[in-house]
Amino acid sequence: MTGRLGGASRPGVRSLLEVRSAAGQVLLLQIMVAVLLIAAAVVALAFQTRQDSERDARNRSLAAAESFAEAPGTVEALRSRDPAAALRTHTDAAQRGSGVDFMAVTAPDGTRYTDTDPALVGERTEGVERATAGTAFTEVFKGAPNDAARAVVPVTDVDGSVVGLVTAGVTVENVGDAVNRHLPALLASAVGVFALAAGSAVLVSRRLRRQTHGLGPAEMTRMYEHHDAVLHAVREGVLIIGDDGRLTLVNDEARRLLELPAGAEGRHVTDLGLDAPITGLLVSGRTVTDEIHLAGDRLLAVNTRPTAPYGGPPGTAATLRDTTELRALSGAAEVARERLKLLYEAGVRIGTTLDVVRTAEELSEVAVPRFADFVTVELLDPVLRGEEPTGAHTEMRRAAVNGVGEDRPFQPVGDLVRFVVPTTPMAAALASGHAVLEADLRVAHGWRAQDPVGAGNALAYGIHSLVSVPLRARGVVLGMVNFWRSQSTGCFEEEDLAFAEELAARAAVAIDNARRFTREHAMAVTLQRSLLPRVLPEQDALEVAYRYLPAQAGVGGDWFDAIPLPGARVALVVGDVVGHGLHAAATMGRLRTAVHNFSALDLSPDELLGHLDELVSRIDEEEGDGEGDSITGATCLYAIYDPVSGLCTMATAGHFAPGLVRPDGTVDFLDVPVFPPLGLHGLPFETSEVRLPEGSRLVLYTDGLIEHRERDIDTGLRLLRQTLADHADATPEETCQAVFSAMLPPHRRDDIALLVARTRLLDPARVADWDVPPDPAAVAPVRAACGRQLETWGLGEIGFTTELMLSELITNAIRYGSAPIHVRLMYERGLICEVSDGSSTAPHLRRAATTDEGGRGLFLVSQFAGRWGTRYTPTGKVMWTEQPLTDGRQSAPEPDLDDLSWLPDDPL
Repeated sequence: MTGRLGGASRPGVRSLLEVRSAAGQVLLLQIMVAVLLIAAAVVALAFQTRQDSERDARNRSLAAAESFAEAPGTVEALRSRDPAAALRTHTDAAQRGSGVDFMAVTAPDGTRYTDTDPALVGERTEGVERATAGTAFTEVFKGAPNDAARAVVPVTDVDGSVVGLVTAGVTVENVGDAVNRHLPALLASAVGVFALAAGSAVLVSRRLRRQTHGLGPAEMTRMYEHHDAVLHAVREGVLIIGDDGRLTLVNDEARRLLELPAGAEGRHVTDLGLDAPITGLLVSGRTVTDEIHLAGDRLLAVNTRPTAPYGGPPGTAATLRDTTELRALSGAAEVARERLKLLYEAGVRIGTTLDVVRTAEELSEVAVPRFADFVTVELLDPVLRGEEPTGAHTEMRRAAVNGVGEDRPFQPVGDLVRFVVPTTPMAAALASGHAVLEADLRVAHGWRAQDPVGAGNALAYGIHSLVSVPLRARGVVLGMVNFWRSQSTGCFEEEDLAFAEELAARAAVAIDNARRFTREHAMAVTLQRSLLPRVLPEQDALEVAYRYLPAQAGVGGDWFDAIPLPGARVALVVGDVVGHGLHAAATMGRLRTAVHNFSALDLSPDELLGHLDELVSRIDEEEGDGEGDSITGATCLYAIYDPVSGLCTMATAGHFAPGLVRPDGTVDFLDVPVFPPLGLHGLPFETSEVRLPEGSRLVLYTDGLIEHRERDIDTGLRLLRQTLADHADATPEETCQAVFSAMLPPHRRDDIALLVARTRLLDPARVADWDVPPDPAAVAPVRAACGRQLETWGLGEIGFTTELMLSELITNAIRYGSAPIHVRLMYERGLICEVSDGSSTAPHLRRAATTDEGGRGLFLVSQFAGRWGTRYTPTGKVMWTEQPLTDGRQSAPEPDLDDLSWLPDDPL
């Protein structure tokens, strides 16, 4: 049985050693050696510990025995009649104090006087003969009563005679306990040393396993045999160059591709006779991927990698592939891929703006230099103007020129280019509608005959090849593009024509879109400018300047106006219709006309905005198509300035409050009640009044001035305030210029309207007024006072006419109105007469019948006055007339009172 077990165990161990990898065998041997060494060290340390413990026990025993033997009184106690009684107490105390296991005092022959064990008193101690002879000694005693490490010390008298012996010792059991106490530390140290040794063995094994990839000796042998077979059989050249630049390994394919001489291993790369570029690459240590190099008549794709990161010694590993045959195929694929990429970029880069010329420039920028060295683009004149292209295609305007060089041998942008020779590539392309190739311009006789001087300059520059492509969209020719190549690149080929046509087709669509936008934009701008005031009316209440700029991408609905009102007053208006395009411009014109009509009724700002709100709502309802194509509101600010009182009354519907620059230079934005935009059916509007000192500047603007993509509203308002403060003494015209210079955005996405008005006050000496009692007798005195005032102003020549009109107006106020009645004359650009009363009932002009005794007063007023009318106030109404003057005189002659042809025929 035992033999079988033993026989089975030996093959198992042998198989374990054989099957394990080289790394596993090294690990097992290291662990076994570590176990043996640690076991030997533990045994040695245990033995040494026991020896040290026994030596310590004998030393302690000797010290205790000598101390007791030499203690005072020990000799006297031994010579006493009863040494046992005299020494018993001292012996016990000495044993306890010294820490020994036993202590005894004997006679010189070894008979015990005292002992730690009382049962031993009187017994004889063995093996003390040396001490009886006067020599102290220590030993490990084995015998009764206990095995112990003891010391025996003689007690001598003054004459040197031995009078007794002192024995002290530590039992062997206690010595063993001391050894046992050290064993845990010894074993823990052994375990720690074993763990450290095993860990180091594992690390070494892992390193070795990594180096050998876990293979055994036989497998490693087979691996190297296969390595050599593969290395020399593969159809890819392999070289390994050491850190010193010497060739350390080369396979058969590398020898063939590089035509290396025999015995190339071990030689420096520079001594192998290779071409300089590939030699420089192999010794440089650079990492490259598929870098093409010429080796003889072969094109080699070279890859290099450092060997150090992969476990090898410092150096470079290089692989070589012969790409001579594949190069032609890959070149064609690369060209096709580059063309597709270029077409994609053309779709992204061409047509980024809606500008015809810029789109033509983008076409030229895309094609240079990846397809052509130079590109010229010509467009028909109607296309540049945004019109539908018509007429012959023999004349075009050069819109763009681009090329690889700064000096370009072509006619500049803006020149007229003619194609009168039908054999030119350009004329042939326009006639056929397809791209035309002229591979060699030196033999292009039609092209050279078209412009001999220009053709000579181009050929002298090196231009040698041309592709002409018409720009067509919706079947209509818009222009043409010419792609040119110079001597730095090869000639165009037939396969380039399809790409050129595709590129031109994409550009033509973008150009046509820009053309149509240009046409619509021009129409909208024309309409908008026709609806805006060309010049502001003349008046003396305000010095007005304005600026207006339409949006670059489309017109909007911004508008402004200055409207003279009766009583020398002026209304300032600024507004903005939501949206852009023709619809917004047309709506703006309707709103501006409505404001003029409503202002003719002399309505207050809040009433006028209320009527305008209803109009916008009605327009929105009538023109909305149910799909969101509606006005959706408009903003408006309406202000009325009175130069007599300096009072400005204003109301706003969703518009920004005006800025005010006072004469002292302070800038404020007026506090105007904010209401929703027009067309939203908001609450009734409210007015705000502010008295403006003479010389104040009122600044009205639209949101396009202060807000755009790169600037929010708050920032725009701060910038406007700062600009106005920096030009506190500027005129309105200078203020407009300063504001536009500081705040005009680089790209206008919205209209901008700016209106600056500097206030004036009418000279009090040119204003006269009288209160009129409600009595017909008061008419004559007031009439006379008015005549005297006219004489003072130098207007006596129109005094009679004025007095006649005042008489009629005052009489109507007394007869049909109510108190208080007031008369005011104002001498401004003309003479203004106002008669106010407390009644809100206004008279109406009518033609009196022949039998009527009255009803002709307003008819007389309408005949003599330049303008007349009625306006309502919170307390009643005002009847007014205006008489224009020229150099202090009436512009029309005095009426002939004897001529009564304007009266109805009297049947009597």
